[in-house]
Amino acid sequence: MKIDYFSDTDTLYISLSDEPSVESEEIGQDIVMDLDENAQPVGFEIEHARKKVNLNSIIFNLGNIHLEKTA
Repeated sequence: MKIDYFSDTDTLYISLSDEPSVESEEIGQDIVMDLDENAQPVGFEIEHARKKVNLNSIIFNLGNIHLEKTA
């Protein structure tokens, strides 16, 4: 998984896999899900991210590993 934030457009993109996107579906206001050829999610785009997501803190819970990044 990869998370990219583009400050120039205030867009957050969460990549779930390396599979290419062949279709996109709006699943909420300013939220688009990208799908692969098997209709499986490969990523999410969140527009106007600062209004929807706290970008100052990211917490990962990966089983026994807990990572936290706070601005």
